Amino acid sequence: MITKETIDKVYEAARVEEVIGDFVLLKRAGSNYKGLSPFSDERSPSFMVSPVKQIWKDFSSGKGGNSVAFIMEHEHFTYPEAIRYLARKYNIEIEETELSNEEKEVANEKESLYLVSEFASNYFQDVLLNTEEGKAIAYTYFKERGFTNDTIKKFNLGYSPNTWDALTKEALGKGYKLEFLEKTGLTIVGEDKQFDRFKGRVMFPIQSMSGRVLGFGGRILTNDKKAAKYLNSPESDLYHKSKVLYGIFHAKQAIAKLDNCFLVEGYTDVIQMHQAGIENVVSSSGTALTPDQIRLINRLTKNITVLFDGDAAGLRASIRGIDLILEEGMNVKVCTFPDGEDPDSFAKKTPLQDLTKYLEDNAMDFIQFKASLLMKDAKNDPIKKADLIRDMVASISKIPDRIKREVYIQEVSRIMDISEEVLFNTLAQLVKKDINELGKKNKEEQKAFEVVKNENVVAAANVDIQFELEHKIIEILLIYGNVEDDFEEVLLKTNENGELVEVKEVNRYKVHQRIFLSLQEDEIELANPLFKNIYNDLIHYFNQNESFVLDQYLSQLPSEFSQEVTSILMNDERETLHNWETKNIFVKGKDKTISQYVSETIVTLRWYLVNKIIDELKSSITKDSETDNTETLSMVMDYLGLTNIFSKKLGRVISRHN
Repeated sequence: MITKETIDKVYEAARVEEVIGDFVLLKRAGSNYKGLSPFSDERSPSFMVSPVKQIWKDFSSGKGGNSVAFIMEHEHFTYPEAIRYLARKYNIEIEETELSNEEKEVANEKESLYLVSEFASNYFQDVLLNTEEGKAIAYTYFKERGFTNDTIKKFNLGYSPNTWDALTKEALGKGYKLEFLEKTGLTIVGEDKQFDRFKGRVMFPIQSMSGRVLGFGGRILTNDKKAAKYLNSPESDLYHKSKVLYGIFHAKQAIAKLDNCFLVEGYTDVIQMHQAGIENVVSSSGTALTPDQIRLINRLTKNITVLFDGDAAGLRASIRGIDLILEEGMNVKVCTFPDGEDPDSFAKKTPLQDLTKYLEDNAMDFIQFKASLLMKDAKNDPIKKADLIRDMVASISKIPDRIKREVYIQEVSRIMDISEEVLFNTLAQLVKKDINELGKKNKEEQKAFEVVKNENVVAAANVDIQFELEHKIIEILLIYGNVEDDFEEVLLKTNENGELVEVKEVNRYKVHQRIFLSLQEDEIELANPLFKNIYNDLIHYFNQNESFVLDQYLSQLPSEFSQEVTSILMNDERETLHNWETKNIFVKGKDKTISQYVSETIVTLRWYLVNKIIDELKSSITKDSETDNTETLSMVMDYLGLTNIFSKKLGRVISRHN
């Protein structure tokens, strides 16, 4: 169990913008940061990070919280796993007490799979560096590829011994269960025996964006034609090959910083480019590029440069991935290497300065790339040229942005010497179905908008004022709860003549004390059950702690409260309240003190509750001549007198809500 001291150090060190910046491309938006949601597929940013409050909110999915909550949500970590991840990130030594047998048994299956994968990764590297077989075979291979010791350790490269069950025996001997070795694909279990999947292969661990080992790629070093050259882990609860990119863990910061991602094909391409000094590079691990992989990059940058080998046949097979990138609304360039070269071989022999210049000078727009590639085949053949043009327009049709489509059509017109009108007609034919569907969708959206618009008119008239006021009280407690201010109070005192008179006094309170006393005086309880629970939790926390540090409060908050608390805190970052005064809800203006803001909110709540009582009394009045309504009418008049007092306190006329 991780000690409280370690957890406190993690919360103190972790900066939410730094933690999330490892996974999401964040851009300044005033005092905050914005980015695309990592939890949903979106093209307009709805994900917001507040460095001041040290929290984040994803308005598309409703998720939110602090840096620990983000790691738990994004990586599906348990709380201890998230703390360990952040401790590693900020170089904090983890102090912990020994887990009991019961606590060890509670560890969930997914964590067991991670632990087995981590063990295997470390085992493979240990075999590579510290055994005769590993040194003689695998280490020599990596050295021949030009990899340094630092690079080998950085990517945790390894070797699986050429023995049927070396890893399996070692893992079982260390207490790891065969069940999890099988589920990760490390061990193949037969009826009467089990053996290692990656026997006799050099190993490439495949890591998640946070650095956890998801699976492996293994390359055979012999010329056995019956065995696959490369072998990947099978699909598992951890490893989904269509959703991972090799090298993303090591590349994410460089991708976000440089606002561009180089996409290559193989493991060694990534490693060699990193070693050369180009770190914003990832690989689809030899599989066809998928939308999920593209979206992973999209979190960090809108720009992809695809690096192709000089092999012409391979180029034609690979350009299909370009349309997928365009379809995701991203910008794509293409860079090819000289004949016979690939990113691995070219990076190995080219100094960083020359390599960087080559990539800059030879990266071309996908339209120019397709034209230069396919025109060689078309030459003077008009039919092939027409097919080429149609192919280029087909790629353009994948682009969601209409302005970009038009610009690219103009570019094709210029390059291919063909009229824009013909190209636009071709484009219209290719996307006719999409256009029809889009038109239908727009009509449906317009219809839905009309419904929503009408509903909003009704909703504005029937806004739940009590909900909004209770929401505002929680917000005040979260933002100003521990702040001290002078509050003006009106007290009834006896003067020299023995008469009761109003006397104004100014007393100093902390905001949470003033709110608590005000609600206690009127015996008011918050009606919304969630707000009531959060209110009680906050008051208890303020009474138990001298200081209020938001991230520390969030860290101890029950999960059922944390989402709502984050939403309340980030609500003013998303949008400001409009025309609340017309509904008798008053927000804090820049010219108001905190005490005024608190007092007005409390008085407005009192006014609203008194009005509810008035309505209930009025509804009980009957026209029956035999019923005496005198007492009820008298109570109504008394309460109406109270509303006049509230109006005077607020310095404005309060209209009846009905």
